[in-house]
This record gives sequence, C-alpha cells and structure tokens, in this order.
Amino acid sequence: MSDVRSGQPELTYREKQFLLVKCLGEFIRFATQRGYELTLGEAYIATPRRTRDGKVVDNGVHMRGSLHYERLAIDLNLFVDGVYITASDHPAWVELGHFWEALDPSCRWGGRFADGNHLSVTHEGRA
Repeated sequence: MSDVRSGQPELTYREKQFLLVKCLGEFIRFATQRGYELTLGEAYIATPRRTRDGKVVDNGVHMRGSLHYERLAIDLNLFVDGVYITASDHPAWVELGHFWEALDPSCRWGGRFADGNHLSVTHEGRA
C-alpha cells in the first residue's frame, strides 16, 4: 500500500510513531525560537487508566479511535507572553499548525478541526 498524497510506500506503525517524535522535536525548536512557550498536554492515553486520585476511568479522555491511544498524537499547551492560548485561530497556533503540516505529508494539525493544540501523524485515515 502507498501513501496517496506522496506516492511513497506507507510507513509502518513504528515508523509513524518515530515520525511523530522526530517532527515534534523540530516543532518545539521552531516554536521556542519564536519566543513561544509550550507545555505538555495529553500524549499517550491508556484505557482503562487511573486518574491522579486513583479512580479507574474506562471511557478515556478522547473520542473513541483517537490516535492518542496509539501513540500517534499529542496535545501541547501554547503560551504567548505568558498567556495560555486555546483558540485554534490564534495567529500563533495558525503559524505553528502550518509549520507542523509542512514537516511531512503525514503530519496533521488539529486546528483544521477546532482542536488547535492537537498534533498527529495520520494512521488508517485518521488524524
């Protein structure tokens, strides 16, 4: 099977996980060079899982089929001049989202579906 967008052979699951980490390093460097601050949000999510207070949660944090469950997505928190940016259409997120998408044809930015802090690598048609 090949990647429809690039015509290249499709990456293996492990290669996609590596691609996420590799691109994430470039993304973080790019963001910090522009003076933005990032903190970690949701990354890998196991289900069922224990919350900080020890309760078992079986419905997860994200929608069913989320790439977070497969280590192919991460949410980052963006701060501009110390202000937490949640709006996907904020100029900083737009700049960062376009940068993320330019890193590889498989990179998807959640700002395309009102989830601006979501970065992922496509898998089985999901972003």
